[in-house]
Amino acid sequence: MPLSERQLAEFADKHARQIPFDTSPRHLAGPGDARHVTHGLAAAGWSAVSDPLSAEIVLRSPDLRHRLQLDPQSTTSAWWRLRAEPTDTEPGWYAEFGELVPAEILAGFTDALIAPPPQQPDPWQPVASAGWHRDADGTARSPDSMCHVELRPLSEFSRHPSWHVETREPGHGPFHGPRIWHAYFDERTPARLVSSFLTALVDGSPLQRGMYDRTGHYSAVQEPSPLRPQQVVDAHTARIESLRARARSARRQQTKTAPTPAKAHAPASPPAARR
Repeated sequence: MPLSERQLAEFADKHARQIPFDTSPRHLAGPGDARHVTHGLAAAGWSAVSDPLSAEIVLRSPDLRHRLQLDPQSTTSAWWRLRAEPTDTEPGWYAEFGELVPAEILAGFTDALIAPPPQQPDPWQPVASAGWHRDADGTARSPDSMCHVELRPLSEFSRHPSWHVETREPGHGPFHGPRIWHAYFDERTPARLVSSFLTALVDGSPLQRGMYDRTGHYSAVQEPSPLRPQQVVDAHTARIESLRARARSARRQQTKTAPTPAKAHAPASPPAARR
């Protein structure tokens, strides 16, 4: 079913009564509202295929190729899982995300599924442009050294490297502290999607959280936002409308580029009428 006005109203009801706080850095902002992800996909035509009485949410894309699973009762560290089935021209792939990954950062990834960017950017480019420290061994870290991006090299089991993002508590010396959240993209995940995720991750603008919302770490900085609660709601509504329009445009483009079936030849003479 498409995203309903009732569902949008429920989002608005929560956030219109919640004073927003600018929360930074993004990787420590906490999970936020999962509807940043699920509303965006539903607006693009993804449908829920999970049991409505279950805590688990499963959404499937209109072409049935992509499947997103949110399982808040998962016994593993991965609450979000996204799978793409292989096609005749593209391989399948898999990505997963931990409980405390901010929904707005994950939405950067899922939004790119709806309307691919016009170019195939280098995933490292947004990281370098944001001033994160890039190491020679294929890793980068945030200014506070708590978030790490790594392109792990080839192994005997894989022909291509895979992307790993981890946010960890400060450690001692060369040792990292306990993990806060992670993101993993297997070796077949399209680079444009990884780039979109990293672009949202390193964005210097704060995320909006309520005063009592859960953050990823006590060192996250929260300051009263200049935005009014209604402006937060309006921004969500505008984004949903934009995604709807982008999804329609992408579908029209796919229709235009689809091969036209050959016309059947007309019979030489019409068939005799039955009596």
